[in-house]
Amino acid sequence: MENYHIAVFDIGKTNKKLLIYDAGLNIKAIEKTKIKEYSHEGLNHDNIPEIEQWMLRCLKAKSSKFNIRVISISAHGATFTGVDGQGELAMPPLSYTTDPGDGFHERFFHDMGDKEMLQEETCTPDFNVLLNVAKGIRFAQTRFDTQFRNVQCILNLPQHFSFKLSGKHTADPTYIGCHTYLWNFRENTWSKVVDKLNIRHLLPDSILKPWEVAGYIKEDVARATGLAKDTLVTTGIHDSNASFLPHIIASEGRDFILNSTGTWCVIMHQRDKVHFNPDELGKVVFYNLSAFNTPVKTAIFMGGVEFQAYNALLKISDPDKISFNPELYQDIISERSCFILPGITRGTGQFPESTPRVIEGGRTYSFQDIKTGRAWPECFKDLNKAYALLNLSLAIQTKVSLDRVDMQNGLPIYTEGGFARNEAYNILVGAFYPESEIAITNLKEATSFGAALMGKAAVENTHPEKFRDLLDIEKIPVKKYRFEGLSQYLNKFLDLI
Repeated sequence: MENYHIAVFDIGKTNKKLLIYDAGLNIKAIEKTKIKEYSHEGLNHDNIPEIEQWMLRCLKAKSSKFNIRVISISAHGATFTGVDGQGELAMPPLSYTTDPGDGFHERFFHDMGDKEMLQEETCTPDFNVLLNVAKGIRFAQTRFDTQFRNVQCILNLPQHFSFKLSGKHTADPTYIGCHTYLWNFRENTWSKVVDKLNIRHLLPDSILKPWEVAGYIKEDVARATGLAKDTLVTTGIHDSNASFLPHIIASEGRDFILNSTGTWCVIMHQRDKVHFNPDELGKVVFYNLSAFNTPVKTAIFMGGVEFQAYNALLKISDPDKISFNPELYQDIISERSCFILPGITRGTGQFPESTPRVIEGGRTYSFQDIKTGRAWPECFKDLNKAYALLNLSLAIQTKVSLDRVDMQNGLPIYTEGGFARNEAYNILVGAFYPESEIAITNLKEATSFGAALMGKAAVENTHPEKFRDLLDIEKIPVKKYRFEGLSQYLNKFLDLI
């Protein structure tokens, strides 16, 4: 096989990246930008056209320097587009952060069916805002009713960019199976929600594996970028599933849980089949489909958002440099008088009805009062203590998420992403599971690496598992500590919520 390069677009919610990989899956170049969503008439929108133009500029800049044979795309979840017969946006692309207004969710379930029955069938939990693609489609049908009539195809976000590059309408399992309400996990087909929305004729006929080729780049893309006309474009993959993929391959069938951290903390556990415990229905626990079409039990919360929100209040310039002080944590745990409770973005985490607040000695301080300076807990005057309280809160939210994806003491947990640098957080998570291996992975740019695997499989027309020997994922063990009274601190935290 010739020496070639893979262009990977990793489209995060705010950060957008182009990474160039060689055939050995080594990063040769990175370009980053921030393209934020925008608001118009009370709605939030992803700036899809600007992202498209940035992608073309990046490809043009790299085409003369690298032998790019394939373009592979990963993208954040809960986002779709509606394109018309000319391949242009038929309506404004809705951001999942949009608040659909009072009564929308109740009307949705009145029309689509009981929410717990839908969770059983589609493995999808109920989210506020528009984190469920089916809700976004229903909202668009009413808010943009005239424009929606011009929609010829509904595309999920990775496949929208794949379409703009190749001209082919496709779908992939990792996105249609990620809390959309659109996929029936029991029957492995579109769900009844699809027909109640009357959109079956708008969905792509081709559901391809993420590494399968959607097509060659279009002639206008070749002209605009200088790429060869036979440059391949993969179908595309959901970002969390892209980061999970290398671990699935490297594990060779061994059981583990991945704690992928960032704006969202996404806890993933591959299972043999779909099964909800009775007390999980109605909770924010669901199943993804992996790149290999296997069920992945998943729980999420906006850990990165919580971390940044309190960091901004406390003005901690470099939290990674705060050394771990076990005595401080033990004192907080033993006293059981101070707590930081979730959640900054209501309706999205493991405690969807919880309001963000600090409890100190029985007194409650709302996050808003702290933010505006109307109140300031005594414990926040000591930055080290405040930071410790924040890490305890995040570790407990992680523990709840782990338990909801069938964690068992003794099962390995691998942390990657932003929280991999947070020593105290990882030690606390490990303290809840003394018999488990808790490790930090050395996999940099995990999402783009998974997408690069897809691109390599496409070029070489083979299965991604063929590249297991290239996956040298180091696992750095987390130090073990035992904290007296940790379970009591946890129980009081849960009681307060």
